[in-house]
Amino acid sequence: MPAAGPHRILIVGLPPAQMLDITGPLDVFTAANELSMAAGRPAPYEVGLAGPDAGMLATTSGIALQAEHSIFDAALAAGTVLVAGGRGARVAAEDARVVAALAGLCERAQRVASICTGAFPLAATGVLDGRRATTHWAHFDEFSARFPAVDIDRDALFVGAGKFHTSAGITAGIDFSLSLVEHDLGSELARAVARELVVFMKRPGGQSQFSTRLMHAATGDQRERFDALAHWMAEHVSEDLSIEALAARLAMSPRNFVRRFTAAMRVTPGKYVQMLRIDEARRLLTEGDLPVAQVAARCGFHSAEAMRIGFQRYLHTSPSEFRDRFRSAGSLA
Repeated sequence: MPAAGPHRILIVGLPPAQMLDITGPLDVFTAANELSMAAGRPAPYEVGLAGPDAGMLATTSGIALQAEHSIFDAALAAGTVLVAGGRGARVAAEDARVVAALAGLCERAQRVASICTGAFPLAATGVLDGRRATTHWAHFDEFSARFPAVDIDRDALFVGAGKFHTSAGITAGIDFSLSLVEHDLGSELARAVARELVVFMKRPGGQSQFSTRLMHAATGDQRERFDALAHWMAEHVSEDLSIEALAARLAMSPRNFVRRFTAAMRVTPGKYVQMLRIDEARRLLTEGDLPVAQVAARCGFHSAEAMRIGFQRYLHTSPSEFRDRFRSAGSLA
């Protein structure tokens, strides 16, 4: 954070904007200011809201917000620009004038990010081409079709490197904003903000947007059969979930089981088992104090190292780091 004055954050809403995409990050930065001032330090952030026009900004909730700035003001600039999502953001991605104004804001900013479907107008500027990005899970296919040059990450809560970042649906904007506070001001203050807002500190960007069972609900003519198997697997992650053992439960040959399971669940049995075990490991790591090795054993991993490799592959973090990021902290000194 620069020493001279507060860091200016500009949230861009495109009507109708998703209200929580705006107010969630706003409350994170406001809490960071309040906690800093309570500790005798100056407020680190100055936050403003911009829309196509200065004035009332419509939201999807039906309650309008007051935008202080117009994105068409050529002098408008901020250290960080956050583009909120909502129906208006997806429509605005096709408005050449809005996209040009947003491109100018991006060029003048030190850091640029989107919340939820705010990734659509951000991608329309071209700044995400060749980069990994994410958005709300319900719009993955639409996003990929409209912006094929962007490498869509269908699992992460938020991704990015350097200047450009994107985050997933709605509440992921709070997780991402906490990550900015942590980057700017340190983990102690970020944890204090999370406690103030009564949210987890903090879901890592690599954490899945939703559970394995929600991601891979069974389909097809054997839906009930594989739904029942998936339920049993989730309740018995520490047991033998090899292809041979699972095939035997359904009275199938291993080869036929792999083919039918993959068709029904849209993922291979091996990957599904790995993801189930990671889901359960995340729960145990955040809800208790079991040593990592015991968590690994309870989740069916052959060793703590095998679990660590799985976490790195799917969540881009280690089990210990995952636990640390979720563990609540004391108040700011």
